[in-house]
Amino acid sequence: MKRVSVITFSLFLFLSSVIFSRHFSAADQLIHKNETNPLIFRSLVSSFAYPLKGNVYPRGIYVVPINIGNPPKPYELDIDTGSDFTWIQCDAPCKKCTVPNEKLYKPRDNYVKCSDPLCSFIPPIQGICPKPNDQCKYRIEYEDKASSEGALVRDNIHIGTTKPPATQPLLAFGCGYDQQFPPKTPPSVGVLGLGNGKISISSQLNSLGLFRKVLGHCLSSQEGGYLFFGDKFIPRSGVVWTPIVNVPHYIVGPADLLFDGKPTSIKGLQLLFDSGSTYTYFPSQIYNAIFNQVKDNLKGKPLSRSVEDRTLPVCWESNLKPHKLFKSLNEVKPFFKPLTLIFTKSKNLQFQIPPEKYLIISEFGSVCFGILDGQRMSVNLIGDIFMQDKLVIYDNEKQQVGWTSANCNQVPH
Repeated sequence: MKRVSVITFSLFLFLSSVIFSRHFSAADQLIHKNETNPLIFRSLVSSFAYPLKGNVYPRGIYVVPINIGNPPKPYELDIDTGSDFTWIQCDAPCKKCTVPNEKLYKPRDNYVKCSDPLCSFIPPIQGICPKPNDQCKYRIEYEDKASSEGALVRDNIHIGTTKPPATQPLLAFGCGYDQQFPPKTPPSVGVLGLGNGKISISSQLNSLGLFRKVLGHCLSSQEGGYLFFGDKFIPRSGVVWTPIVNVPHYIVGPADLLFDGKPTSIKGLQLLFDSGSTYTYFPSQIYNAIFNQVKDNLKGKPLSRSVEDRTLPVCWESNLKPHKLFKSLNEVKPFFKPLTLIFTKSKNLQFQIPPEKYLIISEFGSVCFGILDGQRMSVNLIGDIFMQDKLVIYDNEKQQVGWTSANCNQVPH
């Protein structure tokens, strides 16, 4: 039905304190110093865009095909701005894997040792890593109780779709040999962590001098889209920016919610942009306030709550006679009102959410509500459904997130 990628928030906070309290090595300090030197970027790959596969519904996931290893083998990874850590289901051997054995990553004595500096930036298994030469092991758990456990490895990740690729740096990622997935989790071989922590792929690429610490995605409401690294594909105009308020995570705010252009009681929201979550989640109190606005607006409209359709927690069906099955969001858009997020510390900064960006049409011909009750979640989570047909940019150098409406069906070159 859904997936929620964001790491359990207590772990977020733990990792943040670890990252910011740790002293960098001499090599790290040199890399950090060079990040501000424009001369070093003359040798950068500059920018590269990957095509994406997937959609919000029915697939519930956007994946990027990436070639890993020598000889290269393609893996489709779930793009996830809600976490830093990249991992792939791994034949080490594998427990509870969800893909056939031939699609699993096969390590070849390329494990990262406990003494490696990157090992200190991964979600640890308590009591593991007592000796410097032991394997660096990890366990990561997500908000929806999905988890992966395994060991850190290094291998060549091929940047580019050309043959040979533009570059194939050695990067560290998780070899996951024990996974837990909740029911109806969309299948993927693994997760591409796109957060701003030291262990993230974008941070590793930047530390090697390959890309600026900028990335973005454009998720098509039809099918596919693209993911990019570097700053080449940022439009010269039209992008609105708001500061990141909780580094290293993509949390922005405060923002107030408008319903049909009118103020509501929902104010001061801090919002996490999470491409690893299909739908948008708010804690119960905020969710109920939004849902009540939508429900009250539907009074007198030819829609009734569907009892049989369990695609999402709330679905509506036509109450006209004869019974009508909806085939397109265009048929139901007139019954719903747009939502708008107003960022109160930035002049005229808005994030528009028309009805077709918070609704889906199910396989049963109902219209379903793509904003979900996050219950006791401690964060307001902006998922893929809100970000459709927008170019969303994460500028980790200037610590800001930007967006603009875009045609996501054409991958830039």
